[in-house]
Amino acid sequence: MPFCTTGTQPGGADAELNDNGVRIFYRTYGQGPTKILLIIGLAGTHDSWGPQIKGLVGTDTPNYDETRTGDWNSDENERGSGIQICAFDNRGMGQSSVPTKKSEYTTKIMAKDAIAMLDHLGWKSAHVFGHSMGAMIACKLAAMVPERVLSLALLNVTGGGFECFPKLDRQTLSIAIRFLRAKTPEQRAAVDLDTHYSKEYLEEYVGPNTRRSILYQEYVRCISATGMQSNNGFEGQVNACWTHKMTRLEIERIHSAGFLVSVIHGRHDIIAQLYYARRLAEKLQPAARMIELHGGHLVSHERTEEVNQALLELIKASEVKINPHEWTNLPKKTSGWIGTRMALIRVNMEGGSNVSFPFYLLSKLHIFLLYLFGLFFMAFEYGRRALKGFKTVRVGPSLALPNGE
Repeated sequence: MPFCTTGTQPGGADAELNDNGVRIFYRTYGQGPTKILLIIGLAGTHDSWGPQIKGLVGTDTPNYDETRTGDWNSDENERGSGIQICAFDNRGMGQSSVPTKKSEYTTKIMAKDAIAMLDHLGWKSAHVFGHSMGAMIACKLAAMVPERVLSLALLNVTGGGFECFPKLDRQTLSIAIRFLRAKTPEQRAAVDLDTHYSKEYLEEYVGPNTRRSILYQEYVRCISATGMQSNNGFEGQVNACWTHKMTRLEIERIHSAGFLVSVIHGRHDIIAQLYYARRLAEKLQPAARMIELHGGHLVSHERTEEVNQALLELIKASEVKINPHEWTNLPKKTSGWIGTRMALIRVNMEGGSNVSFPFYLLSKLHIFLLYLFGLFFMAFEYGRRALKGFKTVRVGPSLALPNGE
């Protein structure tokens, strides 16, 4: 089976820091000079990219010659006009290794896994597309080795930490509790549908059945086949999201690298909020284009054609080396980080009025509420574990301590 073992590739970036011999399972699809590395999000496997793989390559059947390494950019594939994709399971999920320590899961470490994958395949550079946590990892990769990134697509991205918390309302609180209680593929599938798709999409009819009922059966089948994510893997990947942060220097490295960026987001995403994706796009302009679609967190499945078209446009624009100022669709940024911040807190309302400072205060209040929600979420989880750990202990004479102690 095709695996890349991190930390063993000669010449890999900071290879000695990936010293645990973590094995990353991957698949490649198609052949050609255009290389695309797909990085999936929390609790997802490589085949979660199925709609994009099939749309970009023409088939979701993987290649079978997975053992060949070296500089594929310089062989006969370079003379073709096709696309080759690599998709893999992040550490902690699917068929990849599951380290037991949370400290072995950060977006920087997982970006090194992705860089090791590029080395393993012999790809000098590639278009890097990431979804959710995978988009965070893609950002880290782009900041670490910008010379190896041809373009960057960030789907349903957020900034990590408290920005990972969903919208604070009754619906998402209910979903969070259901997720923690989910113990079977059926329970997990029901929760996943509500987190991945917009309600409108799930209620659409396809023939005599709703999409919800069709997708529910599909999710149960897939979860039953691959198994529920292990506690170590889930907690580790959550830790990677929680500790993720892009520094000003990292943003500047991406900003100044010269490659184009597409930030693609579902307007009804309750997991990664649209506001934070817009803010990241603003920081990356003029290289970034913001694309908002009518969909939820898994907008790549819900609006497959639009997402695939946006990715193809990004690839084409990168190949013809379009000027970033012609690529972006964002308002022109004022100079400096302060100007960016002021632009982000100014909102043009439908009636034409301009709101800035009140909106800024509301956004700060929202972050504070997310903080409280985070405390509640963590307290609930630790309380659940503590209760689970309690066991009835029968005390007999043999357990009596000397001297009656």
